[in-house]
Amino acid sequence: MAEHVLYGLAANLTAITVLAHVIYFRRHHRRDLRLAYIAVNVGVFTVVSLLLAERADVAVGFGLFAVLSIIRLRSDAITQEEVGYYFVALALGLVNGIAAVIPWLAVLLDVVLLTMMYIADHPRFAPRTRRQVVTLDVVHADPAALHADLEKRLGGTVLSCTVTEVDYVRDVSIVDVRFRRPAAAKPRPVPETRTPYPTVTSGGGGVR
Repeated sequence: MAEHVLYGLAANLTAITVLAHVIYFRRHHRRDLRLAYIAVNVGVFTVVSLLLAERADVAVGFGLFAVLSIIRLRSDAITQEEVGYYFVALALGLVNGIAAVIPWLAVLLDVVLLTMMYIADHPRFAPRTRRQVVTLDVVHADPAALHADLEKRLGGTVLSCTVTEVDYVRDVSIVDVRFRRPAAAKPRPVPETRTPYPTVTSGGGGVR
C-alpha cells in the first residue's frame, strides 16, 4: 500500500505542477491562485490517501470533493476560467489518491485532464473573442441602438449582450458583453531607399 501511495504522490505532484505552473501561471500570471491550486490538490490527495489506507469508505472521498467544490474564495474575485482550473486541481488530487492502485488508469486520467485544459485554454482558441462588463452613461430602449453604441465604444463586433442593471435615476446601465475584436492589420513593408553613391569628377577635384 505504501508503494501505491508513493507512486500516486509522484504522479499527483507531476500533474499539479504541469497544471498550476506550466499551463496556468504562464498564461494568467497569478501567483496566489497557483499556490491555491497546489495547496488544494495536495490536501485532497493527502486526505483521500489516508482514508484509503485506513480502509474507509470511498464515498467519504467523494463527499470531501463535493464539500470542497462549493467553497467560494471571498477574499478576491476569480473568473470562470480560474474556477475551471480549481475543479481540475481537485479532480487530479482525487484521481491520483484513489487510482494509485491502478497506475495506468491514474496516468491516463491525468493526461486526459491536462490535455483538455491545455487545449481549452490555449491562446489560439478563439483569440479575438472577449467578455467585458460595460457601464454606460445612457439607457438604450432599442436593442439595435445598444449594439451600435457598444460596437462603437469597444471597437469590435458584438456577439451577444445582456443588460444586467438599469438605473433610470442616474441614467446608467450595466451590460455584460461578448464581442469579437477585429483582426490586427498586417504592417505594410516599408520600401527600401537607396542613397546614391557620390560621383567624383576629375580636374577640379569636386565630389557631387
